[in-house]
Order: sequence, then C-alpha cells, then structure tokens
Amino acid sequence: MASNPIVNMFKVKELRGRLFFTLIILAVFRLGSVLTIPGIDANVLLKYFDDLASQNKNAFASYMDFFVGGAFSNFSIFMLGVMPYISTQIIMQLAVIIFPSLKRAVQEDGGQRKLAAWTRIGTVLICILQSYAVTVYAGSIPDCIMLASRWKFNALAMLTVTTGSMITVWLGDQITANGIGNGISMMIFAGIVARLPNAIAELVQKVSAGEIQLVFVIVVLVMFVAIVALVIYEEAGERKIPVHYAKRVVGRKMYEGGNTYIPFKVNPSNVIPLIFASSLLTLPLQLVSMIGNNQDSARWVARLSAALTPSGIWYNVLLVILIVFFAYFYTQVTLNPTEIAKNIRENGGSIPGVRTDKTEEYLQKILNRLILPGSLFLAAIAILPTIIQNLFGFPQSISMLMGGTSLIIMVGVDLDTMSQVEALLKMHHQDGLTKKGKIRSRNL
Repeated sequence: MASNPIVNMFKVKELRGRLFFTLIILAVFRLGSVLTIPGIDANVLLKYFDDLASQNKNAFASYMDFFVGGAFSNFSIFMLGVMPYISTQIIMQLAVIIFPSLKRAVQEDGGQRKLAAWTRIGTVLICILQSYAVTVYAGSIPDCIMLASRWKFNALAMLTVTTGSMITVWLGDQITANGIGNGISMMIFAGIVARLPNAIAELVQKVSAGEIQLVFVIVVLVMFVAIVALVIYEEAGERKIPVHYAKRVVGRKMYEGGNTYIPFKVNPSNVIPLIFASSLLTLPLQLVSMIGNNQDSARWVARLSAALTPSGIWYNVLLVILIVFFAYFYTQVTLNPTEIAKNIRENGGSIPGVRTDKTEEYLQKILNRLILPGSLFLAAIAILPTIIQNLFGFPQSISMLMGGTSLIIMVGVDLDTMSQVEALLKMHHQDGLTKKGKIRSRNL
C-alpha cells in the first residue's frame, strides 16, 4: 500500500523541523503586521480607512496592503514589508550591469557578501525615505497622531518602520536558510493569503446586499479556476535543448560522451518580474500619493496621484512595460547565453545542427522566443484585477485578491515550495507529493 505523502512530510525529521520553523516565522510576521507604530491612534485610523472603503477611495491603501497583508492600513511596524529590500535588489542588479568596476568587484572572492551588505545599506536608505512619506500620510489624517511634537513623532515613526522592515528581511532570510521555500517570496505569499478571508467575507456581504450580482461572482470564480490552471500549465512548460558531449581525455582519464539537454522554461524568471515591477512602482506611487494627500499640493500633483492609482490606465501600462523589461533582464542575469555556451564548449559539448561558434546566438534566439510570450502572459494576468473591477464593479480589495498578481504569486510560490518538499522527500527515500514522486513537464 502506497504511503500518504502528507504523512511522509511529518515522518522526516529534517522536513518536519523546517515546516514548523517556517510556520513560526510566518506567525511572527503576522503578529508584527497588527502592532501599530507608537504615536498613532488606532481607532481613528480604523474609522478613516473604513470611511475610505465605503466611498471606494482606498485604492492606494488596498494596493499597499496587498503585499503586506493589511499591515499598511494598520500602520504597523511591518507596514513596508520586504518591498524596500526588493527595490534595492533591483537597483543593485542594474548597477552591476551598468558599471563594469562594480561587476568586477562582485565577481571577486567575497564579492557576493559585499553586494549583500551594500543591498542592506541601500534598503535602510529607501526605508528612511518611504517611512518619512508614511509620516506625511499620517499627518494628512485628522487626529491620527497623538504626540504633540510632530518632529518627535516623525523620528519615532521613521525609526520604528525602518527597523520593522529590516526585521522582516531578516525573518525572510531565516526561512530561506532554515525553513521551506524562498523567504522573501513566502513573506509576500503570507501577506496575500492573510487577506483572503476578509475579501471573501466582504464579497459575500456585497452579494447579500445586492451591490454585486451573483452571476458576476460565478463568472469571476470560473475565471479564477481557469487562470490557476493556465498558470500551472505555463509553469510546467519547458523547451529542452539537446546537447551532445563527445569522448574526451583529461590527464590519464577518459570521460565517456553522452546526450543530455538544457531545460528552458517558458517563463524562465517565474514570478520575479511581477514582484520586481510591483515593488518598483510602490516607491513613486507612495511618494506621489503622500504628496497628493496634502490639501495644499499643486493641482498637477493631485492629477499625477490619480493617474498612478492601481486602477488607472497609466499605472497598468507602466506595469506591463516593467514586467516585460524585468523578464528579459532577470533571464539574462540568471540564464546568461554567453556563460552557458562557454560551459558547453569547455566540456566538449555541442548542440546538434548548430555550429559551435553559433551556440550563443542560437541559445539567445530560443530564449527570446520564450521570454516574450511568457512575459506577456504574466502582464495580461497582472492587469486582470483592473478589468474585473471595471467590468463587474468589484471593489479593488476583492479584485486584486481574486485574480492577477495574487494568483501568479500564490501559484508560483506554492509550486516552488512543493518542489523543495519533493526534493527533501526523495532524498530521504519517501514518496513525493506528485504521483510516483515525479513532476511531469511539457516538452515544447
């Protein structure tokens, strides 16, 4: 009788320990998401966001809450989450490509440790900038700040929010090192999942009140299931590049040749472009929205703030452009055709039907054919919440969680986590999560 893979997960001591460790860290993250920063009146804050929600004017807060599980509207110590760290990672990776001296420094011994240290320093600077924007936003809410001295509140809030964001990054690192899955992605995943119960309850309430027709809900749920299936189907797709290795002699040893393949996924960068694009947009979106909340702000600032709301056309246009850009950028960093071609040649390999000196060009051509449709697929699903919101009249808080970015992140992180669990189970000679322990993929 075949054993239950769920039971096997708890039979393996190492895997059991990693699972419990991950759950504990995520529980700490959720606890920090409800602890309001000092100097804020939580009751006034709650009433303010409830009034915005009733008037459908909380688009910015809903967007920020999307990544941190409601921590932003709570003005909690973790209200920025890991987004400043992701923004800094983007900036540093771009800098490594743009500046040759920085690239050489990273490639030296200990270069990756230096890059990690610089990234954390940059994260602190971005946290300070965004936390100051938070104090401006808090000042625009009547009777929200309880401290008489404004500069004391600003200093306390900036210190608290910056520290909270760095603690969140540290918690993510702990999951990566000692838990299951990628820590930073798991934190975002936890924030999205934490908002699902409230979104479902709000949806039921609006259907009961007649504000949303039941038939529209059924249509959206069908779309939800279809998109999940499409994301899984797309994640499993790959293009296998055959490689033939000839016999070769190294010293006194002869190495046998053989045939193998290089697997190129349809979407090589997974959910990274979506997370990068969304993270990068939070910085200008937050700054402009904070300035736009000031009643004395210029008219053009208010218009720009309205144009950059997550439900606006220009925001979604920028989101699509950034997703396509980061899909190409991240794939070039992680799957560099030059490095792959070099490794193939150095090991006496060749791609059948392709000249050795054309290997790099051939690999680049294959990647380009895969990246464009993969990135456009990501972009199409990412703007789905706006379409649902405009067509069916769904509130943004619901549409963002029932489609688009949330689905891609949840499915992508879940598949990645399952792969790690699968590998650990197989290493300990246990049945995996998939049938016969095999993960099937489509060969394109």
